[in-house]
Amino acid sequence: MKMQVAVFFGGRSVEHEVSVITGMQVAAALNRDRYDVIPIYLDKDGAMYTGPGFDTLKNYRDIPSLLENGRQVCLIRSGGRVALHSTAKKLFGGDKPVCLDVALPTVHGTFGEDGCLQGLFEMTGLPYTGCDVLSSAVCMDKPAAKALLRSAGLPVLDDLVLEADKFNKSPEVALSAMETHYPYPVMVKPANLGSSVGISRADNRDRLQTALELAFTFSKRALIEPALIHMREINCAVIGDSAKARASVCEEPVMTENILSYRDKYQSGGKDGGKQGGMSGQKRIIPAEIPAEKAEEIQKLAVKAFRLLNCAGTARIDFLWDTMRDGLYINELNTIPGSLAFYLWEATGLTFEKMLDEMIELAFARQRRRAQLTYSYEVNILQNAELKGKE
Repeated sequence: MKMQVAVFFGGRSVEHEVSVITGMQVAAALNRDRYDVIPIYLDKDGAMYTGPGFDTLKNYRDIPSLLENGRQVCLIRSGGRVALHSTAKKLFGGDKPVCLDVALPTVHGTFGEDGCLQGLFEMTGLPYTGCDVLSSAVCMDKPAAKALLRSAGLPVLDDLVLEADKFNKSPEVALSAMETHYPYPVMVKPANLGSSVGISRADNRDRLQTALELAFTFSKRALIEPALIHMREINCAVIGDSAKARASVCEEPVMTENILSYRDKYQSGGKDGGKQGGMSGQKRIIPAEIPAEKAEEIQKLAVKAFRLLNCAGTARIDFLWDTMRDGLYINELNTIPGSLAFYLWEATGLTFEKMLDEMIELAFARQRRRAQLTYSYEVNILQNAELKGKE
């Protein structure tokens, strides 16, 4: 009997379209001899839909028409199983609920990669691939992740965090405070966003103010870091869990600007559909043309960071290499990376299909461990409970 795998994609995020591509890539790569694949599209309001044609990328060129032929659904736990139910009320019954075995989230950014969607799976008891609620939330929050990595002695750049309310109250004071900490240039980033959205480099006060205003359109907090002048970005992926994990080969993305932009990542030559769209279409050098000892150092650090932050499934860890001082820094951990970083695993010798098999096996292993925990205490304190005061 085939396993029912629900692939979730889209969502309330500026990375919505990229997530759709990743979802389609995953749906296409799953072994149909082992799995029945149920594509679940989350629209930009967070509503869930599925139906015929929801696993075909070209159909998302006209989303309203696609939704007209689909049905809105929700997750309901009943009888020890989690099922997909239609939200439409029909006089003579509706679509038969579909019981799910495991969820495979590919929702990038907010309300998907930040622990929100994982919380829904936890509440319903549906096994799911990837990081859990806490590790997803921590890795999505750049200041929090850096603080934990720094406390463990792992290398990260120095940083400052600025609240939007504080900046809006007195921009000049905030800008002066930034300038006392770091010389220009600096990097400005939204505190909890991915895909290089809202990231800017500032070489003077005017550009710093513009960069902060941009970052605050995406997040209530901005992260400010010193910019590295002689820098190369090197990435590598890790698969496993906190007990056992291994790293992929390293890659070096090709940048057309002084930062790796959204255009570099997603609009630099990928084709719509198949395995060549999304993050897999970005120009990159695999394996990265770096000394073997540097690649080994990056791989070891990536595994340490992955395990420290209790990650699971597969994640991509991005590094900044200061080639002038030979300083290596962990930039961020992407717990649902674009295209799930399958291109790094294929270059390492693990096919996309087998990578997804391993992620699903890890999801069930976590569910088995949690099934051994106690979540209720058998004592009836309500038997004699009374309310004091006004009723």
